[in-house]
Amino acid sequence: MATFLSGLGRFSFRRHWLVALLWVGLLLGTGVLAGRAAAPPPNDFSMPGTEAQQAYDVLKEGFPELNADGATARVVFRTQGGKVTDPGAKEAIGKAVRALGNDPQVARVTDPFTARSVSEDGSTAYAQVSYRVPASKLEDGSRTALQSTVEQSRSPELSVEVGGNAVNATPGGHSSEALGLAVAAVVLVVTFGSLLAAGLPLLTAVLGVGISGLAIRVLAQPLGLGSTTTGLATMIGLAVGIDYALFVVSRYRAELARGRSREEAAGHAVGTAGSAVVFAGLTVVIALAGLYVVGIPLLTQMGLAAAGTVVMAVLIAVTLIPALLGICGRRIGPARPRRRRRGAAGTPRPGLGVRWARFVVRRPVAVLLGGVALLGVIAVPAASLEMGLPGDESKPVSTTQRRAYDLVAEGFGPGFNGPLTVVVQADGGGSAEPAAQGVADRIRDRKDIAAVGQPKFSESGDTAVLTVVPATSPGSTETADLVHALRDPALAGDSGARVLVAGTTAMNVDVSQKLSDALIPYLGLVVGLAFLLLIAVFRSLLVPLKAALGFLLSVLAGLGAVVAVFQWGWLGSLVGVAEPGPVMSMMPIFMVGVVFGLAMDYEVFLVTRMREAYVHGQPPLKAVVSGFEHSARVVTAAAVIMISVFASFLGSDEQMLKTIGFGLAAAVLLDAFVVRMAIVPAVLALLDRRAWHLPGWLDRLLPDLDVEGERLERAPREATAGAVVTPSGGGHDTPAEAAGSGSGRPAGA
Repeated sequence: MATFLSGLGRFSFRRHWLVALLWVGLLLGTGVLAGRAAAPPPNDFSMPGTEAQQAYDVLKEGFPELNADGATARVVFRTQGGKVTDPGAKEAIGKAVRALGNDPQVARVTDPFTARSVSEDGSTAYAQVSYRVPASKLEDGSRTALQSTVEQSRSPELSVEVGGNAVNATPGGHSSEALGLAVAAVVLVVTFGSLLAAGLPLLTAVLGVGISGLAIRVLAQPLGLGSTTTGLATMIGLAVGIDYALFVVSRYRAELARGRSREEAAGHAVGTAGSAVVFAGLTVVIALAGLYVVGIPLLTQMGLAAAGTVVMAVLIAVTLIPALLGICGRRIGPARPRRRRRGAAGTPRPGLGVRWARFVVRRPVAVLLGGVALLGVIAVPAASLEMGLPGDESKPVSTTQRRAYDLVAEGFGPGFNGPLTVVVQADGGGSAEPAAQGVADRIRDRKDIAAVGQPKFSESGDTAVLTVVPATSPGSTETADLVHALRDPALAGDSGARVLVAGTTAMNVDVSQKLSDALIPYLGLVVGLAFLLLIAVFRSLLVPLKAALGFLLSVLAGLGAVVAVFQWGWLGSLVGVAEPGPVMSMMPIFMVGVVFGLAMDYEVFLVTRMREAYVHGQPPLKAVVSGFEHSARVVTAAAVIMISVFASFLGSDEQMLKTIGFGLAAAVLLDAFVVRMAIVPAVLALLDRRAWHLPGWLDRLLPDLDVEGERLERAPREATAGAVVTPSGGGHDTPAEAAGSGSGRPAGA
């Protein structure tokens, strides 16, 4: 692998203008195709296999006029000191209802006075707006008309607020990404001490995200990619794109400092750091593409789109980066030796990374126990994890959605913010009326019910639908228990009818259960495949096992931090948590996928330098220190950049983006600085030579990937111009070379 990539790096360096023009051509080509491509299809929010989805499918077939999957809005009216039935208030509400119904995309609007949606004290009323199309297909004109009607209906005597998925949230633009890039630029300048060298990772990361975004737009219609698939792709693409380029450029400058020519340095950088980039990228791709096993179309689309962006970042790192280094020429020089304080003997004092590594190697047990204990304490809140999907109750109180939610809860009761839809389907296609009436009566007898509507029947008469209002709020455990109780077959009595429960809370319950059921298979698939890959990369069984266990600690600690902040409300004001509540259902499996891929990035980048030093003849403990000496500074910079990109999303008004940004930033922080920088060297120090042991039978089965670039050190310096160099016979050239590969023994050891 190192030999192939080295040849690719040399070719890209020599033919730099050709390679650069090819990438520019790819950007322009995808741009032209994206401009001609059809608009992306609406996001697929279906949840195949869940009972709530089955209920929606039945409603769509039996009650097409209900537009079960259509967007909805609830306009809430609250008088200041009077009643909504007063002449002035009633006239203003009627005018608003008529204006709402004028929108061509609106299917129906309920009148509060005929639909009996007026509170007992007469101070509050609401109108329910149902649209013909899903929220993703709502035109901007319809959203604007809704907001305008609400604004025009407000007066000193009448407060008007609106909630629901039809409300157009104010777009946040790209300020979050811009903030993350700004922090990344500062870190890169400090790391490289050169504006030009710092600019290359930023330039190539933005280019990779741009090409990937345009490609997603081109493929959106043929592959059914929804309009939100680019969000995760942008977040991950920026983070890994900067990191991968950072490692290659840093290694290039280090090789220049060793006295290599520029072409040799480029080839060696791509052959060694590029190999680590390729395999680190593979682990991220495995983790993201593996989201397919969850069975949620939207999550699958987001994972595949992000995986494609990671592939683009890897290709850019091993081709375009050496080409740009060739174009820059002498303007990017070797890494300058850092000025060190001198000790008592007059020798330069080692850097912080070396001093830390020596400390860990001297006291591995204390560092290991301290790191595990710290992560264990942070992970404790994860045991109390409650999952749900964020609704209007989680939005800031400054938003109209949150104010509408609070007005309904105060005027009618918390359950009116999340009514359940109960579908009764007669057995054998007969009349559903007896069964529906029996179900309605049994539900009314429950103490946890606030109201039960009269059943409505389909044209064929074999299906009925009724609205059930819980006595508790949508996100409460009591309402979730109610959903499970209503799904009990005993509710249908002796009728044999099929009873299905839908609604926001029911869908939340189903999604949480679906994600919980998929977590273990997904974790097994991702960790299993990556474990096999890392065995081949490190030629060791214990190093990949240690990497996987460290990742589990990182994810549990990251989830613990999320629960403490977003569910318990600890330090919530610092990150803008408007209302503590259940954690987003997709967060655990999302963190498993993304954090695993990124954690393996740092594992590969850090440990490959340790293995490289070991294979080239250094003792195991010294190899740990040497790996830190050459990679700790760069890995630290890469982690800070990635944390900054994720943390910048805390500025979003959307609770979902806040949770994702905080969770990923916390997990990467703990993984990079506690697991990889403390626990990993401590474990390697304890294992000593056993860390790099590989059974002989397995050594013979595995391909020799040569990630550490041993063959590059032994290969003749005069490589054939423009050709990819491969060892003759595909085996080991000399006994000494054989001793330094395969089993993991260092050359000459």
